[in-house]
Amino acid sequence: MILKGVFIILSFYILGIVSSNLIGGLIPGSVCGMLLLFVALCGGIVKPDSVRSVARALTHNMAVLFVPAGVGIMAQYDLIAQNWVGIITITIMCTLLVLLSTGGIAQYLNNRFKNNNINKSK
Repeated sequence: MILKGVFIILSFYILGIVSSNLIGGLIPGSVCGMLLLFVALCGGIVKPDSVRSVARALTHNMAVLFVPAGVGIMAQYDLIAQNWVGIITITIMCTLLVLLSTGGIAQYLNNRFKNNNINKSK
């Protein structure tokens, strides 16, 4: 069962890389693969039980998967040290933009659903 789950996940990863190359690399292959796997799970093509154990193992050990990214960042330490003000500024601006847009959308949807419930109860 585990081997089948690994095969399914790796197959969708490879399909994602191929589809990413076909669209010119606009979306990373890993993201394309996840989207394809999501569609296959929602469509019933892949049964959730066939990938559940492998998916749990991967998510429980996710910290290990971030080690290469951390090493890559440290390899570019000189470049980061030269541009740290810009990096921090962009990070703060993007964080605020995400917070404001998420809050605004949540308030809009909350008000819309409240109004719909009030209109339905009349």
